Amino acid sequence: MKIASLLPSATEIVYALGLGDDLVGVTDECDYPPAAVTKPVISRSALSQGHLQTPSEIDNAVRDKVGAGEPIYQLDVDLLQRTQPDVILTQDLCRVCAVPSGQVQQALDRLGLPDAKVVSLDPNTLDEVITTIGAVAKMLDREDKGAELVGALQQRVAMVKDKAKRLPTIGVFALEWSDPPFSAGHWIPGMITAVGGTPILADDGQPSRETAWHEVRDAMPEVIVFMPCGYYLEEAEEEADTFLGQPEFADTPAVRNGNVYAVDATSYFSRPGPRLVDGLEILAWAAHPDAYAAPPAGTIAKLG
Repeated sequence: MKIASLLPSATEIVYALGLGDDLVGVTDECDYPPAAVTKPVISRSALSQGHLQTPSEIDNAVRDKVGAGEPIYQLDVDLLQRTQPDVILTQDLCRVCAVPSGQVQQALDRLGLPDAKVVSLDPNTLDEVITTIGAVAKMLDREDKGAELVGALQQRVAMVKDKAKRLPTIGVFALEWSDPPFSAGHWIPGMITAVGGTPILADDGQPSRETAWHEVRDAMPEVIVFMPCGYYLEEAEEEADTFLGQPEFADTPAVRNGNVYAVDATSYFSRPGPRLVDGLEILAWAAHPDAYAAPPAGTIAKLG
C-alpha cells in the first residue's frame, strides 16, 4: 500500500505502525523519526519562512493568506501523479497545519486519480488522538500493531491521571503563541486537567483562542507553559525573552513564584500523534515537579 502523509503527526503514526517503507511522500516539516526526512516532499509551506522573523510577522502572513483565500500549503501535483498513492492522510482541523482534504480531492480529480482514498484526521482531544491512531492502524491493515500501541499509550495516560487524583489542583496557562497571545486549545486543556491542573482561558476540545496579557494576569495562573506552535525548545526559549518582562505577564503568581516553562512544542504538544503522551508526562512534571519524574533533557526549560 502506498501512503502519502500531508501532516507530521500522520507521518509519526505511520512509522509507529511499522509502515515507514510504504510512505511515498511527506511534508517539508516531517522530521520524526529521522528516516522521515529521506522521503520525497509532497507538501510544502507556501509562506516565505526565511523572511519571517517574528511571531507577529508569521501571524500576519497567515491571516493575509487566509483572508485572500489562498492556500497555506503547496501540493506537489507532479509527485502525486508519479507516485499515485493509495491513501493520503491529511486534516481539516487547522488550516494552518496541512493541506485541507477538499483541496487534496480537487487535485486528485484534476489528475484523474479517483481511486486514491483521502482520509482527514481531526482529533480534538487527547482521547480522540489515541483513538485516531487505532483507526489509522485498522485502515492500513495494522490492527494488531495499532491495538498494542494504543494500549501502551492509554496505560501511560492512566498512570498520570491516577497520580493526579491525589494532588492539589492548580491553575495552568498554556501559551500557544506570543504575538498576539493565544491560549492553547484542542487537546491541551484536557491534558492540563489530566495532570491535576485547571486550564486557564481554554476549554478541552475547543480551538485555540486569541487572548490578551491583561486576561492572563487577571486569571492568575500558578503555572505557565510556553508551547509556541511549530517551535522547538531552543526557539521557544529565545522567543520567551520578548514577553517575560511584559508587566501584565510578570504580574502573575506563576512568574512571581518561578513557575514558568518553555517546552519543545513541535515534538510533544503541537502534533496529535503518539508523542503527545510524552508531552502529557512533561506537562505533569511542570505542574507537579515533586510528584512526577523529571522529563528528558531538551524537552522543557524553566524560564523563571
